[in-house]
Amino acid sequence: MKNKTIAVWLTLTVGALGLHRLYLGHYDWIAKLSPIPTLLGFCGVLRARSMGVDDQWSWLLIPLLGFMLAACALNALIYGLMSPEKWNARYNPGRQDCNAGDTHWGTVVGLILALGLGTTVLMATLAFSIQRTFEYQLEETQKNKASSLDSQRN
Repeated sequence: MKNKTIAVWLTLTVGALGLHRLYLGHYDWIAKLSPIPTLLGFCGVLRARSMGVDDQWSWLLIPLLGFMLAACALNALIYGLMSPEKWNARYNPGRQDCNAGDTHWGTVVGLILALGLGTTVLMATLAFSIQRTFEYQLEETQKNKASSLDSQRN
């Protein structure tokens, strides 16, 4: 019997590694491949901490982690807002009368956290990515101007 509250909290805590899908019985390619972008994004965070945020690999890898965490928050919202009938039909077939699909306070707190965490992570990821893209373009423009000034002097 799959509990909706447990699924919401698993999605929030270890969902980026695909473990919530294993709890729900989905042994699919999403569950198998989810750890890859998550771990690559975590490597990007470690690179940024050790080499600084000017490292191009780190600012290419960090958004992977951010988007995975935001996707997990969205999944937690989808699971938590699912009606008990639909939850039981999908994850507890044949047990329509069980209360595993009911929404409790733990589910509501998980939904509030998912909404706050997902929004914060998504906006921070977008801001980081866009800022680094513009800074990179500005650096390239300055390099091109410097090289054209050097060629005009010679």
